[in-house]
Amino acid sequence: MQRLRISFSRVEEVKYISHLDLMRLWERALHRAAIPMAYSQGFSPHPKISMAAPLPIGVTSEGEVMDILLRKRVSPYFFIKVVSEQLPSGIGILGVEQVGLTAPSLQSQVREAEYRVEVGVDGKVEEVEAALRSFLAKEHIPWQHQRDTGVRRYDIRPLVHRLWLIGCQGSRYTLGMRLRNDSTATGRPEQVVAALGFPRRPISIHRAKLMFAGR
Repeated sequence: MQRLRISFSRVEEVKYISHLDLMRLWERALHRAAIPMAYSQGFSPHPKISMAAPLPIGVTSEGEVMDILLRKRVSPYFFIKVVSEQLPSGIGILGVEQVGLTAPSLQSQVREAEYRVEVGVDGKVEEVEAALRSFLAKEHIPWQHQRDTGVRRYDIRPLVHRLWLIGCQGSRYTLGMRLRNDSTATGRPEQVVAALGFPRRPISIHRAKLMFAGR
């Protein structure tokens, strides 16, 4: 048995596929590449593939991480070579490493996610920077949003660990966000943008990396 940890990117052309479809995409690519995947037991066996944190539809990324359990050992170099040939355009393998079979699950180790978020704002740089400072200076920011099950009310401030202005071009501003992302709560860039008082939805959201416990 072997456990491989794969880092990969997802760009514009595939940003609208769902998490479930992404899992199926990887499963098909691994099957076509003849990678010796390990399967679960039971009536409907499925390959032992686990993502660190689901990526929302419409978000691009260069920091996705997943673990795959294999029946037989495969070198990271071989894995990259044969699997890359089977992946669709828009999904790219950035790195592969072997991890211990008894290491904690990826999902249990995720702590934060870092984003680059582009927004359209009719205001000066000073006004945008003032909005960021005002947000960060507050201890609590009551927030709510509509879900299928009803209105969810919570404090959005603890979900934002860092917030900064990366740059601007005309009325398009790029913000950096480091948000909580663990088993108890997940910060959403589009909700942070709204809480900042910017009325338009983000032009684009890009997940730059995930941060894990102990790293």
